[in-house]
Amino acid sequence: MVEWSESERTIITSIFSSLDYDDIGAKALCRCLIVYPWTQRYFGGYGNLYNATAIKNNPLIAAHGTKVLHGLDRAVKNMDDIKATYAELSVLHSEKLHVDPDNFKLLADCLTVVIAAKMGSAFTAEIQAAFQKFLCVVVSALGRQYH
Repeated sequence: MVEWSESERTIITSIFSSLDYDDIGAKALCRCLIVYPWTQRYFGGYGNLYNATAIKNNPLIAAHGTKVLHGLDRAVKNMDDIKATYAELSVLHSEKLHVDPDNFKLLADCLTVVIAAKMGSAFTAEIQAAFQKFLCVVVSALGRQYH
């Protein structure tokens, strides 16, 4: 079980309370698909993903990015038991979607970059450490079914 300080809890909830899920989710997923093009294989039914412009303008990608952030919101609301919160999603991604669990880390890194760019100088080392700790716990929970 992960121990969260009150400062970490405050940082995480503050970040998520100020996010525009539609904007940040789309940007993070687009960045992942562009920077790591092999991740596109999981989005074969999403239409044209032939270049960065097509990915950025794809409404299905944008919608899925928003869905991902709402999924993270579940973890924010259940920080004391993220593993159980994501048990079903872990099974889904492992057994049905066959997503390589390393891709969760790639998307988490992209999300960190997008949020850091959005926050600018307010994204301090303390905030980054708490946010990355949170994402590491989420990535571990999503990958649990694979172990």
